[in-house]
Amino acid sequence: MARPEKIRLGDLLIQQGLLTDEQLRFALDEQKRSGRKLGRIVVESGFVTEEAISQALAKQLRIAFVDLKHFSPQPELIRLLPEAQARRYRAVVLDEAGGRLRVGFVDPTDLQAYDELTRILRRDIDLAVVTESQLLALVDRVYQRTAEISGLAKELTAELGDVPVEFGELLGTAPGAEEAPVVKLLQTVFEEALRTRASDIHIEPQERSLRIRFRIDGVLHVQTEADAKIAPAMALRLKLMSGLDISEKRLPQDGRFAIKVRNTPVDVRISTMPTQYGESVVMRLLNQSTGLLGLDRLNMPPRILERLRHCVRRPSGMVLVTGPTGSGKTTTLYAALAELNSTEKKIITVEDPVEYRLPGINQVQVHEKIDLTFDRVLRSALRQDPDIVLVGEMRDQTTAEIGMRAAITGHMVLSTLHTNDVISTPIRLLDMDVPRYMVALSLQMVLAQRLVRVICENCAEAHVPAPHEHEWLRFELGERVDSHRYLHGRGCAHCGGTGYQGRTGVYEMLEMTNELVEAINSDDTGIFVQAARQQMAGETLRRDAVRLVVQGRTTIDEAMRISNQFED
Repeated sequence: MARPEKIRLGDLLIQQGLLTDEQLRFALDEQKRSGRKLGRIVVESGFVTEEAISQALAKQLRIAFVDLKHFSPQPELIRLLPEAQARRYRAVVLDEAGGRLRVGFVDPTDLQAYDELTRILRRDIDLAVVTESQLLALVDRVYQRTAEISGLAKELTAELGDVPVEFGELLGTAPGAEEAPVVKLLQTVFEEALRTRASDIHIEPQERSLRIRFRIDGVLHVQTEADAKIAPAMALRLKLMSGLDISEKRLPQDGRFAIKVRNTPVDVRISTMPTQYGESVVMRLLNQSTGLLGLDRLNMPPRILERLRHCVRRPSGMVLVTGPTGSGKTTTLYAALAELNSTEKKIITVEDPVEYRLPGINQVQVHEKIDLTFDRVLRSALRQDPDIVLVGEMRDQTTAEIGMRAAITGHMVLSTLHTNDVISTPIRLLDMDVPRYMVALSLQMVLAQRLVRVICENCAEAHVPAPHEHEWLRFELGERVDSHRYLHGRGCAHCGGTGYQGRTGVYEMLEMTNELVEAINSDDTGIFVQAARQQMAGETLRRDAVRLVVQGRTTIDEAMRISNQFED
C-alpha cells in the first residue's frame, strides 16, 4: 500500500456531514486554547463518536475500519511491535497475509508513525483504522505484566540471597532506590492491578511460596507465585509507605497511602495481619481518576430509582443502604450526594476512609488512634449546622443513636449497615439496642444491593439452562421460563477467559409507610416482617437478579451465586 497522505480532519468531518461549521469553529478555538487534538475535542464535546471519526477516515482513504470489540487478537503478532511504540504511535499489528502485516492506526494519516513502524517491523504494511479507546484496551490486555512481575520477584530473591542487604536499600530510601528490585516489583504489581481493573491486591505468604492475587469483578485470580523469601521485604516496604510500625509483626495494622500509577492517582488502603508463615497484606485500590457514577447509571429498576430520589430530597429522615463489604453501598450514597450537592445545602460526611472526593462537600476522615471516632465527629458535625450528613457506617449503638436523633431533629442522614436484606435492617437496629421509637420515627427507606458480573459482550453466546438452573428460574418466572433466551460468556481475550467484564447492581427497597411504622412499634417482630413482605410484593434481590438474566446482562449461575448470599 502506498504511503498515506495527510488530510484535514475538520474538513473531512464537514464533508461527510458529521460536523457543522459552528461545531468545527468551536473545536478549532478550543484546540488553539488547549493544544489538544481536534479529534479528541469533538469526541469529548459530544459532537461525534470515536467510531464515526474512524469510519470517516477509513471511507476517505479507502481502507478497512476494524472494530476491535469483535476482533480476535493474535498476541504473537501484536508483540512484534514493542509496547512503548504501540502506545506512542497509537498502532497495533492486527494480522498477516501474503508476507504483509496489516496494522491498525488511530490516525492512519500520521506519516511519522507510518515510517517509524515500517522501520521497526521491517515488513510491508497495509493500513487499517481503529478507535483509540479500543486500541489502548487491546494493548493493555495483550502486553500483560505477569512475566515481568515473576522476573522482578526472582531478581529480588537473588538480591536478598543469604547476604545481608542494606536497610535503606530495602526500604527504598537510599540514593537510586527507585531502581531497587522491591520498588520495581511493587510498582509493576500496582500497574498490572490498575490495568486489569483489580479492586484489591492480596499478598499472601505460604509455606514454600509467596502468592499474589488480584480481586477482579469480585473474584480472586492468582497473578503470580514467587519465592517466600521476598515476603518480608515486600511487607516492610509497604508498611513504610503507609506509615505503619515496621518493627511490629505480631499484631494486625491498618493504614493508607497515595501513589501515582502511570500518572493516575490511586489511594491505597492497606491491612496487615500476622499469619502462620508471615504477614499477609491486603490492599484496596481506590482509583481517583474514575468518574463518580450518577444514579441514572447504577442500573436501578425505575420504581426504586424514583422512590430513592424522592426520599433523599426530604428535609429530614434517614436512608440506609445495606449489603456486604464490596457491594457498592458507598458508590450509591455518593451518587445520591452528587445530585443533592448545591450551594444552598451544607453537606458533611464522616467516613473511614474517604473513598470519593466531591467539591463543595465537607469530608471528615475518622482517625481512631487520636480518638477521632465516628460518634465524636458526628456530634461535632451536627453543631456545624448541616442539611445533609453522610455517616460511612452505623458501626455501633452510639453512632446509630446519634444519627437517628439527627434524622428526627431536621437533618437528612445517609448511611450504611451490614445486613443481608431490607427486612432484617430495622430489626438489626433494634438488636443494637437503638430505641424502638427512634427507628420508627427516623427511618425513611432501606435499600439493599449486591453486585453481579456482566457477561462479556465480545464472547456472549446462547446458553441452555441445566436442570437445577431451570428449576431455580421457574420459582420467579413460572411457565414463562422456557420463553426466554439465556446467555453466558464463552471466554475470550477481551475478558481474560472469564466470560465476564464489569459488574452491575441488583437491588431491593423497603419504604417505611405508616403501616410499617406501626408494625415496628409492636413488640412482635413477626408482625413487621409480614407487613414488610406484603409491601414488597416479591420485589426482592432475587427477582432483580432474574431480571438481569432475562435481559441477557448476566448468567443464571451468577444470579444464583449472589442469591445464595441472602436466601435461607
